[in-house]
Amino acid sequence: MQLTEEQILALAPDESSKKAGKDLSNPAKWVSKGINEQALWGECQGSGSKPYQTQIDIVNIAFKCSCPSRKFPCKHGLGLLLLHARNPAAVSDNVPPAWVQDWLDKRVQREEKKAERESKPVDEAAQAKRKEAREQSVEDGLEELLLWIKDIVRNGILTIPEKDPSFFSNMARRMVDAKAPGLAGMVKALGNTDFYKDGWQSPFMDQLLRIYLVIAGFNNRSGLPALLTEDIRNLIGFTQQQEELKMQTGITDTWLVLAKQITEEDNLLTERNWLYGTQSNQYALVLQFSVRGQGITFSFSPGMYVQAELVFYPSAQPLRAIIKRQLSTNAVTGYTPLRGWMQVAETQAQGYTQLPVSSERPFIVSQLRLVLHAGRWWLADAGNHLVQLKDNYRHFYTLLSLSGGQPMNMAVLGKEHTYEPLGVWMEDYYLNLSN
Repeated sequence: MQLTEEQILALAPDESSKKAGKDLSNPAKWVSKGINEQALWGECQGSGSKPYQTQIDIVNIAFKCSCPSRKFPCKHGLGLLLLHARNPAAVSDNVPPAWVQDWLDKRVQREEKKAERESKPVDEAAQAKRKEAREQSVEDGLEELLLWIKDIVRNGILTIPEKDPSFFSNMARRMVDAKAPGLAGMVKALGNTDFYKDGWQSPFMDQLLRIYLVIAGFNNRSGLPALLTEDIRNLIGFTQQQEELKMQTGITDTWLVLAKQITEEDNLLTERNWLYGTQSNQYALVLQFSVRGQGITFSFSPGMYVQAELVFYPSAQPLRAIIKRQLSTNAVTGYTPLRGWMQVAETQAQGYTQLPVSSERPFIVSQLRLVLHAGRWWLADAGNHLVQLKDNYRHFYTLLSLSGGQPMNMAVLGKEHTYEPLGVWMEDYYLNLSN
């Protein structure tokens, strides 16, 4: 897979990695380098006596490096990719050394084992037994969580800020034990409420109510519509096999990548790609996960257009999707923005009737501008309706300098009364703000 320089830089975990990667794109930095149809590799002299060994699977875009960096990809991987993208002749075809071939062989073996597992016949009786045990474990955990919530409500929330962090972490661990990791994350988020901020009671109660609705939905799942039941199960932490999804027919469209957001926790990188279907007018969230040393399946850069077929997870308000197949495209197509915040509110209200626990979603809204009102910044539409700009929005000055205070068509992410801009259009060109 041949990546452009822009796409390579979009893989960088942060700005410092981009800069360091550019510095390492100089051929003089590399003691050795080589390429074949499967991999790109090189040895980069660092501060130690032994060069760092960097290797890249150029078919599936996966990285491995012997340097101690916890960033993924590291600066050496970025530098080597940039070197080849800028000057392919600087890297000659070669036979990979043993340390590269070993890595490639292990990747092939993992794929073969995965295929072997998937080809084995399913023991339906054992599968049903495991499912029943999981359901019972979740029900037992939810019963304890519901009692915990009722105790909070009975005792009042004024003393909640004085609680020890273990008050929340213990319950989160209990949800993990109950095989409800989604609820564990929601309890953690509840404990991460900023209790030093005025008005903390409102987001705290919103999150508490969200957890309660998930519990109530699961306990009454027999009477819910099928798609809403899938949403509830997903929020709890039940998963659906992607291979099963890929058997379904998806939506084929030219998708604009609105933003890519990368987070890291416990050496696991999570990549959130927000996409917009230019013909279907459908938004999508494509998640990709990577453990350090392993690559991602698809490479996205904000602002790029991708011709692809997306299959959405079952949901009353479909948003999360997987890529069934992808074709590169140079097409630049149009988009249909919402007219203003009232239309956004109408869209969200309709969504809440189908999915009461809906999370943040992207929207493209026409002619938004930054305004200062009552000591804080807002996003105003053409009708002067206001919503709050997300607190501590990192790209505020970039947005202000691009717009000069003038209205711009804007992609935003959020819900209800608070949003963060993901990117803006300058004439027909989309500028990403999320990196």
